[in-house]
Amino acid sequence: MTLNTKAIVLEARRWIGTPYVHQASAFHAGADCLGLLRGIWRSLYGDEPEIAPAYSYDWSEPQGEERLWEAAIRHLVPKAVTQEDVGDVLLFRMRTGAVAKHLGIAATIGDNASFVHAYSKYGVVESPLSAPWQRRIVARFTFPEEFR
Repeated sequence: MTLNTKAIVLEARRWIGTPYVHQASAFHAGADCLGLLRGIWRSLYGDEPEIAPAYSYDWSEPQGEERLWEAAIRHLVPKAVTQEDVGDVLLFRMRTGAVAKHLGIAATIGDNASFVHAYSKYGVVESPLSAPWQRRIVARFTFPEEFR
């Protein structure tokens, strides 16, 4: 089967309401932003491409290493940040000079841009992709073309 952005967004939205649990990736039991992406991957492809290592809340910030970005490059297809499409994987830098450490799935609510993400204290939610969030996007990716 070829890439179906509608299926990606539908799967992401299925996870809405899942509580936020650091390092978890269990549908409706607990997930963080990487766990949400891992769950969507499993739904689309089956097994995950690699085992996620243990990680802290600061995501290698003290070392200044872009570990999440590097993992995304290994398994997803990079695209121009300005090439906006529903179903894209969004990578955010939460503050200037920090490592990129938040992920979401681009979507829309009506004509308005939104994204599905696991947010600390809130769980998996769909949020407006407002100007403050848009400014934090440092990379966009698509899922690989083929999935089951």
